[in-house]
Amino acid sequence: MELPKFNPLTPLLGLLMLFGSCTIEKTPDVKVEEGYVLGSTYQIRYQAIKDSLLIKQEIQQVFEKINSSLSTYLPTSDLSAINSGDSSRVINSHFKEVYTTAKEVWRQTEGYFDPTIGGLIDAWGFGSEPSLRGMGNNEVDSLMEYIGFGKVYLSHDNRIIRENLKTKLNFNALLKGYTVDLIAQVLEQNGVEDYSIAIGGELMVKGDKDFANKTKNWVVAIESPIQTKKQDVFIAKVKLKNKAMATSGNYRKFRVDPITKEHYVHIVDPHTGYPKKSNVLSVAVIADKCIIADAYATALMVMPLEKTKAFLKENSEIEAYIIVADKDGDLSEYKTKGFQELLQQ
Repeated sequence: MELPKFNPLTPLLGLLMLFGSCTIEKTPDVKVEEGYVLGSTYQIRYQAIKDSLLIKQEIQQVFEKINSSLSTYLPTSDLSAINSGDSSRVINSHFKEVYTTAKEVWRQTEGYFDPTIGGLIDAWGFGSEPSLRGMGNNEVDSLMEYIGFGKVYLSHDNRIIRENLKTKLNFNALLKGYTVDLIAQVLEQNGVEDYSIAIGGELMVKGDKDFANKTKNWVVAIESPIQTKKQDVFIAKVKLKNKAMATSGNYRKFRVDPITKEHYVHIVDPHTGYPKKSNVLSVAVIADKCIIADAYATALMVMPLEKTKAFLKENSEIEAYIIVADKDGDLSEYKTKGFQELLQQ
């Protein structure tokens, strides 16, 4: 497949677009909920039922529960309290589900997914800290003493135990995916059979995109890392039904060190403590649950490409599509067999 050249200074403008939206908006019995949550825009489309107002209220309650439990920006959240040294805080079921999923992905990926990099994320300017400070080897080495999910435990009475209180937790790499899963539960518990849920680059689709004949799959377009002013450039279109999909990109967010003026991408390698310098530009992952797709999309961005290929061959739980740039900016792709079968020709 011949792909466009990529300018590494051009940030990703967005990785996913759900097709069929114009048709759905004109359908009178379809509800569309939109807003801003977890640092991203969200859009929820579902077939309207009598209790649609109740559904809207329950969705807002999901957002409130997630923020009060796992937000790194809300000072009163459970996570903020734990990161500040409160070892007596008992976590709720949402926190526990996110923690246990993160621990399993951490094990499966040999530490390439690690939510203890919160201190590094802040230090590099991608967390709750307002600006990036100059980072050298000494600063990174000092912070790395507190990195490692193996140094964090869940007690029998649901408290987070850390070997060092300076270890910070940050679950943002799978939090949007988990929130998508919770919204899907709300919709299905209220009898909704056809829907799409998207928070940033994480989404879940169920049923049929025209909410009628149950035969048309949702089609998700993955944007190219390079865009033109005149039109969007899509690098692939994926047919989805009853699946979740998440994306992660290496140039979507970046910071500039005020001292060195270097650009740093937002994905930090837990093994080195530095923002990842890689020829992998973006990863899309498909799974049954969005929290799984979200976590692995992040992990595969950090993992070396050849190791990623071997990992995917051994893990049938997920399908993946990876965009890679060579030193000249030429793009190539790697995809699993299952992902290939879902591509729209």
